[in-house]
Amino acid sequence: QVQLVESGGGLVQPGGSLSLSCAASGSIFRIVAMGWYRQAPGKERELVARINSGGGINYADSVKGRFTISRINAQNTVYLQMNSLNPEDTAVYYCNGYIYKDTKTWDEYWGQGTQVTVSS
Repeated sequence: QVQLVESGGGLVQPGGSLSLSCAASGSIFRIVAMGWYRQAPGKERELVARINSGGGINYADSVKGRFTISRINAQNTVYLQMNSLNPEDTAVYYCNGYIYKDTKTWDEYWGQGTQVTVSS
């Protein structure tokens, strides 16, 4: 089985910064892509940022220039550096991964979620 374990998050004032990390572990043959989604109360879950195995990166328009996603392949870990946070960034952030367990079998995995609250 594959697990995604998140860390980071918490309470920060507007304009502040936070960093999230997500480590994938278990039966991993190859990681196709890892990224972060978020879900605010009463809203649908949305993509925040994603990085694929080739290094390609996608960001939501709302976080471009403020958030940076990066990875350490050898550790199967992805990071999200969040700067210039505003109250609209308040949400539960979920790590997401498309991962092959062997040469043929892949699946989508989710972390348990971590709360990010931006408030004065």
